[in-house]
Amino acid sequence: MSSPAESGAAPKARLLIVDDDPNTLASLSRALRLAGHEAVVCDSAARALEILRHDNFDLIFSDVVMPVKDGLAFLEEFRATGATTPVVMISGQAHISMAVKATRLGALDFLEKPVSTDKLLLTVENVLRLRRLEEENRQLRQRLGKHEIVFRGDTMRRILAQVDRVAGSETRVCIFGDTGTGKELIARALHDRSPRRSGPFVTLNCAAVPRELVESELFGHEKGSFTGAAARHTGKFEQAQHGTLFLDEIGDMPLEMQAKLLRVLEQNEIERIGGAKPVPVDVRVVVATHRRLESLVQEGKFRQDLYHRIYVFPIMLPPLRERREDIPALVQHFAAQVAQQNGWKPAAFEPGAIRRLEQHNWPGNVRELRNVVERLLLFATDGVVTEAIAAGALPGGSAAAESRGGFTFPTGTLAERVAAVERESILSELQRNQFHITNTAKALGLERSHLYKKCQQLGIDLRALRNEHV
Repeated sequence: MSSPAESGAAPKARLLIVDDDPNTLASLSRALRLAGHEAVVCDSAARALEILRHDNFDLIFSDVVMPVKDGLAFLEEFRATGATTPVVMISGQAHISMAVKATRLGALDFLEKPVSTDKLLLTVENVLRLRRLEEENRQLRQRLGKHEIVFRGDTMRRILAQVDRVAGSETRVCIFGDTGTGKELIARALHDRSPRRSGPFVTLNCAAVPRELVESELFGHEKGSFTGAAARHTGKFEQAQHGTLFLDEIGDMPLEMQAKLLRVLEQNEIERIGGAKPVPVDVRVVVATHRRLESLVQEGKFRQDLYHRIYVFPIMLPPLRERREDIPALVQHFAAQVAQQNGWKPAAFEPGAIRRLEQHNWPGNVRELRNVVERLLLFATDGVVTEAIAAGALPGGSAAAESRGGFTFPTGTLAERVAAVERESILSELQRNQFHITNTAKALGLERSHLYKKCQQLGIDLRALRNEHV
């Protein structure tokens, strides 16, 4: 009978066995291959180190007593390269002091010869399980870091107390705050602290979707229900079943869609475009806006009955300039996050640099701060962000521009200067229009297709900007 690895199936793991005894290499490799693993054998520590320079393994088994370079020397030299691959030592002359030394050098386990097949396979299984847990924990830490709410002062502490108070209920929450203040983070916190936490968290930015597509995005459509509907599309409500649907910029939802949303909130069922029957939904809806909904109601741009349906428990997020005490903690958080994402070394911020950042008014709020921190890490000298670097990287600074006659000019070739001005103009207009593509194109006097092409040329990732828009 052939093993999965021998029959062409993907191996469970790649393993390296280092031993100067041919019989040991043969018996261990055969047992591992029969269990579905890929086993590479090597008869010396020097050869193993050579292989490991250009090949990766999930686990290494190494004998301790070998000529020229023994297993402990191999382990020490291997760890000195910074490698983290698990290593299990094996020996027929095992004793406590040897096992202790191997552990101190970074061995994960120590097996005595002769190694039984059961013990060998159990060790592999345990190591692979440990690696999976470590990877899951790493991914979890990344997710938590991405959505972590960072603060030091009492302002955010009071807001999170409000989140805790309402999270366990089905009460409708309306989050108010300027662009970039973290409305989606608060909505995520509501979801994560609610009984629906095991369900999905789904978002829709009402300002970023063309008005003719909002209904399809929310409720879905059946195949053939309109031109271009080549397949059934599941809407956000169905995607969020038993979880939370976050409707950002609810104030920008078209009036005709407001009536349909009100019906869903009242009856807990949706109708796909082209559908023959209602579909029950069990979803908690959380909304957010930077607009004053009361004014929109008075102007006839927002339905009063929908306003009263969603405005049950308001949470007001202050702009960053009203919680400057949180800026040092946010700077450190974003600096660590950006460094990890790009594989950079962590940067240190001089006290003067932090003071400069605290003094800025941050019209783009937390999102603007995050972008500036990334810019600062690029400008950092020898891993240190000085006060001068911070001053130059802020809007109106001189890090990449020169000022003449009160106007700031980008530097570089003419083409580079024109591109810099175009890029800043588009980014500024996108932010002013809440990243609504149609409105931005109209304000710049461009066709939507021309704006998309121009953004591509200038390296502006519209999808990433919309996803970051909170």
